[in-house]
Parts: sequence; C-alpha cells; structure tokens
Amino acid sequence: MTHLESPFRIDAWEPAETDALAEPDGAGPATGRATVRKTYTGELAATSVAELLTCQGDDGAAYLAQERVVGELAGRRGSFVLQHGASGGSGADPQQWAFVVPGSGAGELAGLRGSGTLAHELITLDWELPG
Repeated sequence: MTHLESPFRIDAWEPAETDALAEPDGAGPATGRATVRKTYTGELAATSVAELLTCQGDDGAAYLAQERVVGELAGRRGSFVLQHGASGGSGADPQQWAFVVPGSGAGELAGLRGSGTLAHELITLDWELPG
C-alpha cells in the first residue's frame, strides 16, 4: 500500500432545495442534501463532484457521500469513486472513514483499491493498483 496525504479545497457547496428525509411535522434532527465540488492538490491532482447526505442534531452530526474524482494520482490519469462519511457528537467517539468503491477505477486508475479518511480539507488514503 502507498500512503497519500493531499490537501483539497471546497470550490462549491450547492444545497438541494428540498429535503427528502425531512419529517413532515418538523420533528427530529435537520437533514439535508448537497452537491459539493472540490479541487485536490499534491500527489492527488484532481477535481471532484460529491453528493452528500447530512444530519445535524442538537448533540451530534453526520454525513455520507459518494464522490467521483477525476485527475492524476501519482502521475496516473483516470478517475474513481470514493465513498466517505463521518459522525460525532457529545458522548460519542468521532468516526471518519473513506474507501475507493471496488471496480470504480477507470483509465490508468483501473483496479484502484484503498481506504482512509477525509477531514479538515485533507484526504488521507492508503492505496494500491494491481501489477
């Protein structure tokens, strides 16, 4: 496995106008959806588009995302889909995770495997390519 740490910036956060998960009577924690566009720099030089589901309560929050990343990883051009999420709150240990969706690598990134985290505008990923 090769270890990667690459910074990213959020270029756009586009919230959905409707919330399919909202409770009709307005009870419970706020949920939402957003499309997020990013630029990665460093060993991962890429752009991406992610679809996020979010939940924000009084004592905690969480998100779940699928993100298509297009660009270069260690000089190899292609794309892959990253699934990631996090949760935390009072009385709960923070959880963060990310993985390359199996079979999602394309171009020179076909067969890419990996797992890690996304946090504070930094992706950390342990990855490998076949052969």
